[in-house]
Amino acid sequence: MKTDEAKEMTLEKAISKTPDVKGKFCKGLGAVKTSEKSKFVVSNTHLLSGSLDIDSATKFLFPNDNRWDYAVEYNKEVFFVEIHPCSTSEIQTVLHKLSWLKNWLKTRAPDISALKSTSRNPYIWVFTNRFDILPTSKTYRQLSLSGLKVARRWEYDKM
Repeated sequence: MKTDEAKEMTLEKAISKTPDVKGKFCKGLGAVKTSEKSKFVVSNTHLLSGSLDIDSATKFLFPNDNRWDYAVEYNKEVFFVEIHPCSTSEIQTVLHKLSWLKNWLKTRAPDISALKSTSRNPYIWVFTNRFDILPTSKTYRQLSLSGLKVARRWEYDKM
């Protein structure tokens, strides 16, 4: 991508250039399931450009894979958010989803990948229940090494 083109690229344009998800852009949090919208907190809704339900958009292409949930553009940066229960038994599933996402971005969605946040961690696991992983466990260490941020909500101002 040329420098001038990169400056003007948005999630909406990147999605339109990505065959796997073309036409699946939604304004604001429109791609986020109603039951999960409360997991997103922003101080300025005008900076929330749009979203993509990666899981739904790619389920027919990759029906047996552990697919990632969402891409959300806020303040001209894209964040990848997984809404999932947080327990020791779920760490491997979420790490498989993260691996799938990174591979998909690299091989099939490079325009979307180019927009990922550099000011904050772009990969966030938002847990749906309590954080139920012991800090002294082997799986906690594995999670820490993955580079994945774990949070109760995706809250831009607190990332």
